[in-house]
Amino acid sequence: MVSIVVNGIEVSVPEGSTVMQAAATAGFIIPSLCSHPDLKVKENCKVCVVDINGELKTSCSEKVLPGMLVKTNTPEVIKAKRDNLKKILQAHPQDCLNCARSLNCELQTLAETLIIRDFDHKPFQLPKDSSTRAIVRDPSKCTLCLRCVEMCNDIQTVGALEVKYGVPQTVAGKLLIETPCVMCGQCALVCPVGAITEYEETDEFLAAVADPDKIVITQIAPAVRVAVAEELGIPTGSLDMLKFAAGLRQLGFDYVFHTNFTADLTIMEEGNELLKRLQEGGTLPMLTSCSPGWINFIETFYPDQLDHLSTCKSPQQMFGALAKTYWAEKMGVDPARVYSVSIMPCTAKKFESARPEMYDSGYRDVDLVLTTREVGKLFSMGGAFWDNLEPTPFDSLMGAYTGAGVIFGASGGVMEAALRTVYEVVTGNTLEDVNFTVCRGFDSMKEAEVDLNGTKVKVAVVNSLGSARKIMDEVRAGTSPYHFIEVMCCPGGCIGGGGQPIPSTIEKKKERIEAIYVEDAGLPLRKSHDNPEVKKIYEDFLHAPLGHISHELLHTHYHPSGK
Repeated sequence: MVSIVVNGIEVSVPEGSTVMQAAATAGFIIPSLCSHPDLKVKENCKVCVVDINGELKTSCSEKVLPGMLVKTNTPEVIKAKRDNLKKILQAHPQDCLNCARSLNCELQTLAETLIIRDFDHKPFQLPKDSSTRAIVRDPSKCTLCLRCVEMCNDIQTVGALEVKYGVPQTVAGKLLIETPCVMCGQCALVCPVGAITEYEETDEFLAAVADPDKIVITQIAPAVRVAVAEELGIPTGSLDMLKFAAGLRQLGFDYVFHTNFTADLTIMEEGNELLKRLQEGGTLPMLTSCSPGWINFIETFYPDQLDHLSTCKSPQQMFGALAKTYWAEKMGVDPARVYSVSIMPCTAKKFESARPEMYDSGYRDVDLVLTTREVGKLFSMGGAFWDNLEPTPFDSLMGAYTGAGVIFGASGGVMEAALRTVYEVVTGNTLEDVNFTVCRGFDSMKEAEVDLNGTKVKVAVVNSLGSARKIMDEVRAGTSPYHFIEVMCCPGGCIGGGGQPIPSTIEKKKERIEAIYVEDAGLPLRKSHDNPEVKKIYEDFLHAPLGHISHELLHTHYHPSGK
């Protein structure tokens, strides 16, 4: 341990700690624009400057040494902080009211914290890039913190972002649609300002609601359910789901459903597909296909390995296809009038919903995708007072779900849900303890072995595309020992999706994961094959997993360079 003095308070911290970390231990939060708790030290913004033994130094990079005397708020320190921040503000657009990150912008917050009211303003005007229609990049707002570059290049290993040198220096280059960008939106989560945001489609939603000829329905992803509370300023996972349904009806939705329903349905299809491959010698390991950012990644970087993908569509797209066939038929409505909106934690879902493969209902299966952040803004616009809302039930036919559907939102959840069902289908025995805890946790790589009536099945779970790249290199080399691999594009799984509330740090993601497993544990049904509405849709419409209708509506094939 190393002892230093911060603003007259002695504090001991582990050797190798930074002055910024030591100050936090002493109770002093040093502001910064380029620092992020989950990323490497950048030392770019210089806003975290402090006085160390009479010299001004950046606290994010300086390591503690015995005897250090640190002052964080002297007049000289405050002046240096202001001067460094003004250099950034000078080139930054002053259009806060026109920015998606207004009131949740680290630059805006820092300027207010340091009481900056006057500075020279010579902004650069650079064109926006909305070419992917999933995320939008506004290089005029770039502060060169380089968080997005590290996230894209080092953690996701995609390499779509690079620094463009010149005047001004920005994180720019080609249009995103011309790069390997997979639309995961992880760059937007770490951007401190509005330089990278989701492609907002709230106005399209409002227009649909205003159209009397449209029947507007929605599905809510499991990761949204636990995180949307953060958009409302209440603790993660604490929003009553029946009040959530009531709030969505206030926004104008005619029918409210759970994506959890088609998560359960995915397990029925994907689990049987795995068994068929194991029994008939199909391509192994089988890879999950729920995450559209991951699909974009394998299409771009491993197009020769596409046969390993499950042919199952994502739960979002299964729901969309069934809403305009099975549900419309049961309700006696014209599917052309059904306007299907999904509420997702993911920016890549926007791209997925527009793929040409996703029109199997005869229409675009999912018409619009709103992120968790977008629906939070719609709630703010609507002004609903949540304490006074009367709870309303979710709609039926495609509204029932089990705990297995809920845990899809966390890394390892798809694998655990599949094992709960596959074990009982193969062995014929009731699984008394459904908790496959080996699949859980925030580790980037998890593995397990399951005995299915004497057949040892090896499974793996990975999250983040950097981890996916490592395991895919083994698959390509023919050295992978696994039969089934769950891949989630985003760190932590869908709870860390690019459309989730900001901040979205590792600690916040762990809170969301915990909330998901709490809900799972409290449900009476926790296995997908026990879902009564899943049973009914097979009886009335699909007839059997992997059957003809399932093949037409619930399965698909991907192709190299899907963009």
